[in-house]
Amino acid sequence: MPSTTPVSTAKKPSKRHPKVIINADDLAHLEGLAEGMMKRNPALADRLFDEIGRARIVAPAKVPKDVVTMGSTVTYQDEATGQEKSVILVYPEDADIARMRVSVMTPIGVALLGLSEGASFYWDTRTDQRRTLKIIRVEHPGADDES
Repeated sequence: MPSTTPVSTAKKPSKRHPKVIINADDLAHLEGLAEGMMKRNPALADRLFDEIGRARIVAPAKVPKDVVTMGSTVTYQDEATGQEKSVILVYPEDADIARMRVSVMTPIGVALLGLSEGASFYWDTRTDQRRTLKIIRVEHPGADDES
């Protein structure tokens, strides 16, 4: 007789989520985007609400430099292929994949938001492939200069 009760003694990496930190200045905008997305893509909206719900919300000056925030350039690595990719996390109105500007309202955008360097996370591609991605580097606009 097969057991349908999950075994709670085994640690499963897919159940453990990396810590999320969100800039308090972005919170209202992110919540508004998630609410607006409820009719078009409820699964994605729920995922963003889940991330917001488990996030530590901090004042802008208290956001660690290695945490992905809106406007950050994020370099991540596909742990299966070793391929690295750099993108800038932006609001939907600023998204432009040709310029590597990824909307926070995409599955990868939601996954990246609030994570820090060294964090690994699962990401399901549009073709339903599960990938493990690791954040290699986070850079913020104006961190080195005031351009």
